[in-house]
Amino acid sequence: MSKSNQSPTQKIWKKFKKNKLAFGGMLFILLMMLMGVAGYLITPDQTPMASTMHLQLSNKKPGRTFSFLVISRNDKVKEVGIFEKMLYGQEANFKSIPITAHRIVGNTLLAREYIGEDEQAEEVAYPLVSGKNVYQQTFWLGTDMYGRDMLSRLILGIRVSLSVGLMAVLISLFIGISLGAVAGYYGGKVDAGISWLMNVIWSLPSLLLVIAISFALGKGFWQIFIAVGLSTWVDVARLVRGQVLALKEVEFVEASKALGFSTPRIIIKHILPNIAGPILVVASANFASAILLESGLSFLGFGAQPPMPSWGSMIKEHYGYIIMDAAYLAVLPGVAIMLTVYAFNLLAIGLRDAFDVKSQNVTV
Repeated sequence: MSKSNQSPTQKIWKKFKKNKLAFGGMLFILLMMLMGVAGYLITPDQTPMASTMHLQLSNKKPGRTFSFLVISRNDKVKEVGIFEKMLYGQEANFKSIPITAHRIVGNTLLAREYIGEDEQAEEVAYPLVSGKNVYQQTFWLGTDMYGRDMLSRLILGIRVSLSVGLMAVLISLFIGISLGAVAGYYGGKVDAGISWLMNVIWSLPSLLLVIAISFALGKGFWQIFIAVGLSTWVDVARLVRGQVLALKEVEFVEASKALGFSTPRIIIKHILPNIAGPILVVASANFASAILLESGLSFLGFGAQPPMPSWGSMIKEHYGYIIMDAAYLAVLPGVAIMLTVYAFNLLAIGLRDAFDVKSQNVTV
């Protein structure tokens, strides 16, 4: 297909693919999204919130494999369907303990419970239960301070970060586009009033503003969406206002006014589609900012509440181990945050180049 026959979308996509770093960032984001959607289907610990605790196994190194003895089963636990399991996990129908050795004598299973690396427990008799009595589990990224599987909690943490980022960006886009378009199109006192509000919000540190909103709304997962969204709309509003000011005097807008089209129609159908590129660039950058804000909130205790796995709360729980021999407990979620934010920034830069908005004062 010749260049002259390519649609604008195809041209933008071709330019975007030429930026290898941006394309790699997009692939990384897609991989994270797939892992977040799959959720419990790919986590080693498929219980709700991946909160199965074995305190004897706290802070174990990555790659360790342990044997577990099933000491009881609960047949009343209902097995959920695959879709419900993907979203909420499957409650375990058994209780188990880590062991170092076991042997079967008649209808009795003799086992030594794991109590430490250099200690050996006495052999205790346990009744045989139906089904498999002993199984093994490998903790590929080790265990946290409560003996929970780190890999499972890191995967579930993807859901928290991406969902907060998505909802916060949608809220910021709705508020920012609405106020920015109104300010830029009408001008005068309307523009002055909205610009004053934008400058006030702009002057406040984002994290402090989010904390203040969180205090007003209370702690919780859904409150984070609103708090982060209400603190990131100014970037969108400033951009939209400037773009609308530049476009409202062009010929096709004047022609729309002459034809008697309503103001909402002119803004929504004629102006906003022409500034979609810069808006997408700012939205990608705001996605990265939202993830950082959510992680900061969770670290400070205002974000996702335990036992919900969040990268920020995982760092908070284990930052004291940085100076010990278990620094990976805090480094792993920190690396996850860094790579995700970096990928969204690369995506924003790639979109900026693809839409050719470098000369339109759009920064990321």
